[in-house]
Amino acid sequence: MSSSRFISGNGYLQHFVFFLKVGPGEVDDELEDEVGSECAKYGTVTRVLIFEITDPNFPAEAAVRIFVQFDRSEETTKALVDLEGRFFGGRMVKATFYEEEKFSKNELAPMPGEIPGF
Repeated sequence: MSSSRFISGNGYLQHFVFFLKVGPGEVDDELEDEVGSECAKYGTVTRVLIFEITDPNFPAEAAVRIFVQFDRSEETTKALVDLEGRFFGGRMVKATFYEEEKFSKNELAPMPGEIPGF
């Protein structure tokens, strides 16, 4: 899958967005396809990556991160605006752009201080 590269001035690759949709232990084999299908209505999805934190002491509402890469920055922005604040599985979606450098290095876990108490 190809992707155009549009990097905003703040170092964020505007093709990436992550959101919380499920709780720990709820990630199944269909989730990646479900997310890709849901996000495809905003544009061409080139990659879906699910990152689950398995530490039992980690807050459940932040334990699953789903990263979605779109082909164009406009598609990412459209998805981010529409998905932010929606509810999936009883959880509110938190959507944001993600830094290209961190994503390319597979640095997907929360950074120190990003999640209160961790």
